[in-house]
Amino acid sequence: MIDIGIAKIALIGAVALIVIGPEKLPRVARTVGTLLGKAQRYVADVKQEVSRSMELDELKKMKETFEGAARDVESSIQTKASDFEKSWAETTGTASGSELPGLEIFPEYRHPKKKWRLKQGATPQWYKARSGVRAKALSGAARVARFRPQPGRIT
Repeated sequence: MIDIGIAKIALIGAVALIVIGPEKLPRVARTVGTLLGKAQRYVADVKQEVSRSMELDELKKMKETFEGAARDVESSIQTKASDFEKSWAETTGTASGSELPGLEIFPEYRHPKKKWRLKQGATPQWYKARSGVRAKALSGAARVARFRPQPGRIT
């Protein structure tokens, strides 16, 4: 890196004061400060991006090793399962190994779907409220009482 001490900074400041002038020096110093800040942020962003890419490469390598190990385990399980099926077929005396002597095959379970007509024909409450369908039935007396004109009120 560049070695800048206090003496060199003072010399640069004195030259800048003579060349730029005392009126424009604060504005130039502000501009230089903002440019240096932007440069530092840019360098920090580049460093973060490089570290992220390095971590991503490491994670990819780790993923590949785990996938390879999983493939090895899967293949060993498949070979063991096929060996077991062969030995099972030999001991039970069946060719395919899927048929067991004395075991009945039952049909697949089906859900009875109780009240399926009711469930399929049910109208949602929000639709009934929006379209004006009565949700609750009023008795005759309740309807008369609801729509009876109030005494003293002229409509």
